[in-house]
Amino acid sequence: MGLKVKYAPEIPEVFKCRVPLAGTGQVYLMNGTLREPYRDSSGVVVNAGEEAGFVINVPDGVSQEGSVQLISIRDSENTEEISFSNHIKLGAGSSSSFLICTHTLTLDEFVTESNISINAEENSSSHIVVMQNEHNKSTHKINFQINLGKGSFVRVNIVTLHGALLENSIEASLNGEGALCELNGIYLADGNQQINTKVVMKHMVPHCNSSQLFKGILDNEAKASFSGRIVVAKDAQKTEAYQSNHNLLLSRKAKVYAQPQLEIYADDVRCSHGATSGRLDENALFYMRSRGIGAVEAKLLQQIAFVYDVLEKIDNYELRGRLQDMVESRLRGEFSHCANCSMNCC
Repeated sequence: MGLKVKYAPEIPEVFKCRVPLAGTGQVYLMNGTLREPYRDSSGVVVNAGEEAGFVINVPDGVSQEGSVQLISIRDSENTEEISFSNHIKLGAGSSSSFLICTHTLTLDEFVTESNISINAEENSSSHIVVMQNEHNKSTHKINFQINLGKGSFVRVNIVTLHGALLENSIEASLNGEGALCELNGIYLADGNQQINTKVVMKHMVPHCNSSQLFKGILDNEAKASFSGRIVVAKDAQKTEAYQSNHNLLLSRKAKVYAQPQLEIYADDVRCSHGATSGRLDENALFYMRSRGIGAVEAKLLQQIAFVYDVLEKIDNYELRGRLQDMVESRLRGEFSHCANCSMNCC
């Protein structure tokens, strides 16, 4: 695409990625193995894990310049089932931004399990975007373990575009007073795809806030599940915790299962949860068509509007716009060729 980035190791020319922004450093995992270590001008370091995966260290007090994109790719060099762990350490008083992408380059029946631990030390701040774009035979489970210290902030936005079976399991523990954790997600599924999301949000100490907003659009015979549990410990007074899961079903054969839960042991808290499933608004569609908008475009506009409040949680305006373009392309059916293609080009 001719985009200039800080660092881009050689990868197969057939691979395309239009997501990274100018000034983004790129790091590649090929079948779970880090291609090359990375260090940016602000001191953020990416090294290989002991066995596989990556280890990111954001030093204390560092304000990261730009962002780092970690691109995890499966290809025919290793078609076996693999499992690896990744670690992100956010030093005290630091601020950082990361984009984590998963892709497949061949049509092999990949099975991948990856673990991502995020340790946010006191007064650190980090924005993390995860984009999943794999083919119709790919099974990928990501386990997130997030620990937040005093006054820390972590926002994770997950955009799930494509894959046969994708599972995101997130456990977040707010362990220091004043911690704030935000989890947001979009998942799009059609055909026989299945997407499962599980969240456990643990408030362990007083004066912490959390929010969750997940939305899905399902078509054909796709399936999705959302299980969300907020746990408030006995001494975690003055907690504020909110959870929402909403789903749009475009086909009568599409199915979604939602299980929101509250487990509260403190008495001075503000907590809520909600889950809905519905179909396109026929009245809104009629109104748009009466104003000269075609039926297909009217349905698309309603779907984009449905997920936009999740996309706007992405703080980087330019990155948000690029991901919105990808979501729109997916909803327009421009990924339909992916049934017989390994790339799902982004």
